[in-house]
Amino acid sequence: MQKAKLTFWQLWNISFGFFGVQIAYSLQSANISRIFATLGADPHSLSFFWILPPLMGMIVQPLVGKYSDRTWCRFGRRIPYLFLGSVIAIAVMCLLPNAGNFNFTFTGAMIFGLVALMLLDTSINMAMQPFKMLVGDMVSEEQKGQAYSIQSFLVNAGGLVGFIFPFLFAWIGLANTAPEGQIPDTVKYSFYIGSVILILCVLFTTLKVKEMPPKEYAEFHGIDLKKKEAEGKGPGMFELLRKAPGTFWTVGLVQFFCWAAFLYMWTYTNGAIADTVWGTTDVKSAGYQEAGNWVGILFALQSVGSVLWALVIPKFKSIKTAYVVSLLIGAVGFASVFFVHDQYLLFISFLFIGVAWAAMLAIPFTLLTNSLSGDHIGTYLGLFNGTICLPQIVAAACGGFVLKMVGGAQVSMFIVAGVLLVCGAVAVYFVKDKAKA
Repeated sequence: MQKAKLTFWQLWNISFGFFGVQIAYSLQSANISRIFATLGADPHSLSFFWILPPLMGMIVQPLVGKYSDRTWCRFGRRIPYLFLGSVIAIAVMCLLPNAGNFNFTFTGAMIFGLVALMLLDTSINMAMQPFKMLVGDMVSEEQKGQAYSIQSFLVNAGGLVGFIFPFLFAWIGLANTAPEGQIPDTVKYSFYIGSVILILCVLFTTLKVKEMPPKEYAEFHGIDLKKKEAEGKGPGMFELLRKAPGTFWTVGLVQFFCWAAFLYMWTYTNGAIADTVWGTTDVKSAGYQEAGNWVGILFALQSVGSVLWALVIPKFKSIKTAYVVSLLIGAVGFASVFFVHDQYLLFISFLFIGVAWAAMLAIPFTLLTNSLSGDHIGTYLGLFNGTICLPQIVAAACGGFVLKMVGGAQVSMFIVAGVLLVCGAVAVYFVKDKAKA
């Protein structure tokens, strides 16, 4: 079957819902450490709270991939999963920032927050993965780079909006401090508004995108339906992993270093800049909460840097060269945070970090989907999410120990993150591509 070329707006519609999902994800990324620190968590324990999100992603996304590969209903194969995930995420986004408002004990508030975080990340993962699969399902190899670039732009635009919400709400007068053990209104309303935008964006994609029915999908990807029916259920996840192309594993090695680095950024930025810029480690202080808002601005600058660099990546003749250069620039950005004590100079650091983020969002999926046939693409993309989740789990489990090893100052973790990105850049040398599986 001749693979039709999609228009820009068709590619845009496929990924537009990701804008809303990323707002939810960004609110989680920028505020989880702030929420749990405000509830009373010790800084050396903060990284443990970050084990749950990637752990749930590692479980949920392969299952979404596996079962959506086998699903077909009047609404499609991927869209039902993203819609269900979004609905659950909306409910949890309204509950999580209220963990300190139900008269729980310290332990009760922590347990409530952890359960809400687990449900939030489960639902976000359920909503997020189908967008990556839709590109693999509906876009030809020649347009996948463009499609993932559009997706990267929408991800970063959603991140920009989500990150600046607390700062914006503080600027218009919402309370940025709260009684001990409670979350400020700036954070609460950020989650509330984010949930509204999420459902509107997902509804847009649901109404605008029509997935291919099974026969058309098989023709588009060159799948022999008779042979597939004769084979029955086909290979399981472990068998598919055994047969995975070299690209899966070699890009996965790069992913390990990159995502561990960003996990440390998400975990320790609030405490780091509160200490180095505002001169406080007291989570009850106004300075700590101001630093929390500024983290949103810095992460927003990271998104801006990512959007701008996404325009540069296609200019490279070699995608692997683009990968290496991007990660090395990001490493400089991470390391520079250790030496910068001015809140505005940090803009440069986080613009550089955004360069690495742009590469991480687009290049791995372009390399992987071009090495796969369409038959099990959803399952493979779900399994590939393990290369995002596992390094975060390892990094989170080791975070307290690593923090002690580097002296206990949270800003020192940015040097660790920079070293990890350099290791990722070296690992790009081993990446294999172009092998179909």
